[in-house]
Amino acid sequence: MTNAPTLPGLEPAPPADKPRPGSRLARLLTPSAVDALKTMAEDHGVCTRPVLLRRTDLATGQTEVIDLPCGATREDKCKPCAKRARRLRQQQCREGWHRTDEPLPDPHDPTDEQWALIRLRAHFVFDRNRAEQLAEWDQVAELDAAIGEVDQAITESGMRGQLTPVGNPDSDSDQADEQPAKRRVRSTRRRQDAPDLPRLKVAPTTVGRTFDGRDGRVFQPSTFLTLTLDSYGRVREDGTPVNPATYDYRRAAWDAVHFPALLDRFWQNLRRACGRNIQYFGAVEPQRRLAPHAHFAMRGTVSRELLRKVAAATYHQVWWPPVDAIRYPDHNAPIWEPETKQYLDPQTREPLSTWDEALDQVDADPDTEPLHVARFGPQLHAEGVLGGTPQADKLIGYLTKYLTKSVDTCHKLTTDRQTAHLERFWAELRYTPCSPRCANWLRYGVQPKNARPNQSAGRCKAKVHQRTTLGMGGRRVLVSRQWSGKTLADHKYDNRAWVKALLGITEPHDQVPTVDSRPGQPAPFAWEMARNDDPDVPPLQHRLLRAISARIQQRAQLSAAKEQRRTTSNESTGKEAA
Repeated sequence: MTNAPTLPGLEPAPPADKPRPGSRLARLLTPSAVDALKTMAEDHGVCTRPVLLRRTDLATGQTEVIDLPCGATREDKCKPCAKRARRLRQQQCREGWHRTDEPLPDPHDPTDEQWALIRLRAHFVFDRNRAEQLAEWDQVAELDAAIGEVDQAITESGMRGQLTPVGNPDSDSDQADEQPAKRRVRSTRRRQDAPDLPRLKVAPTTVGRTFDGRDGRVFQPSTFLTLTLDSYGRVREDGTPVNPATYDYRRAAWDAVHFPALLDRFWQNLRRACGRNIQYFGAVEPQRRLAPHAHFAMRGTVSRELLRKVAAATYHQVWWPPVDAIRYPDHNAPIWEPETKQYLDPQTREPLSTWDEALDQVDADPDTEPLHVARFGPQLHAEGVLGGTPQADKLIGYLTKYLTKSVDTCHKLTTDRQTAHLERFWAELRYTPCSPRCANWLRYGVQPKNARPNQSAGRCKAKVHQRTTLGMGGRRVLVSRQWSGKTLADHKYDNRAWVKALLGITEPHDQVPTVDSRPGQPAPFAWEMARNDDPDVPPLQHRLLRAISARIQQRAQLSAAKEQRRTTSNESTGKEAA
């Protein structure tokens, strides 16, 4: 189509350099005060969507509204809180990666008082058993009360855990008459298409090996490891398949759903093959082709040959009912029967197979193969890293790069081809069963385990089916139990303790003496949720301005304290040198 000719004298006027003053375009070009305030809050690390709490002093009746950070871990919700969570994860990774000692100390021996309580507990159990055999039920009741008191005393003495299981195993109860649920036992023989692995006794040590250098220095390197799933078809550089018709989206979806179980199996096999309790800190993120892969900071070193062998021999079998044929599409979904509390065929009104009945059919055939077998691909990357080097800091940043982003935004979609690939993958994930309770089993003629009304295929509420997760609905951060010996709460406490020590703050929060409280004891405060429309709650903009000012002053105090400590350290060093 050609452009219409322009009549003489009606040529379009050239665009103006500046918009007309007072016009809508001129107003839109001016910065927004609200957006500038939010940007400033993000720059100073102030939560932009705080949680409102009202604190009431029970002694004086004075109330105060306090803003608490929302604690979001994704930037699209709250960028300051997400960055804070990412830094905390980096600290956790750094403290456990190159440890030279065991993170968990040996427990203390029980005290004489605790030994005496355990002996008394043993005598009470012996007397109770004898009284029960003699049918002296009044004596049994008295001993049960005494046993409860001793258990309470053992707990108050500082011992952790329960000396015996919760509940009295000797007492008669309805729970004792209940039959335990049927446990399905499957063969533990390895698959014939998987290579065998050495199986050593796992030693309790978590520290890696040391190596002597030529100059007499001792090195204790660790490992940065990347595990990747297999290929589902040729892909381009942008991650899209060369031929979408032959790309195996079904296997890609099943692998994504069961990727966490495959990772757990890998670490179990690696520990048995190495004979050491290997510790790791990992992050799961999508590749450009949208398949999940995992980066791990592993304490100690393992030969690349053994790592590849363990990865090739690791698999996860899914023994679920078959999903080859779609029996009930969306327009012919099963219906719920309230009286029998089960789903029925819409035409015959016959109940669908229950989950246990479907598994019984799977177990009845000795030649049945697993529904799906998840495996790693041949690509495996491993490199040694020394602690305290720039390479270690760089890899920690690389490992936690995408922790604050949702899965579907880790890689920008710049072309329609990438968007179409994501939509096809998500469409397959929507109908892939994620667990025995998944509503997608109705599509294949099986009632979900513990079925409930209003379930329909393609609408399972599990995170694994959401478009923002793309099959990675579990934890994005994987940390072994003996990594740093601390939880995230412990790391937060260490950070606050460091700031308090630097600023010279010794009074704990909420332990200011009041009229009715003793010094050093928590003040009697009552906490409740507040709402934005409460009369005593200022507008959000006012609270953000106040928080920004407080954060600027806190940073100034912290910088001054650091400078003072640095000056004092230099002066003491100069005096020692003199």
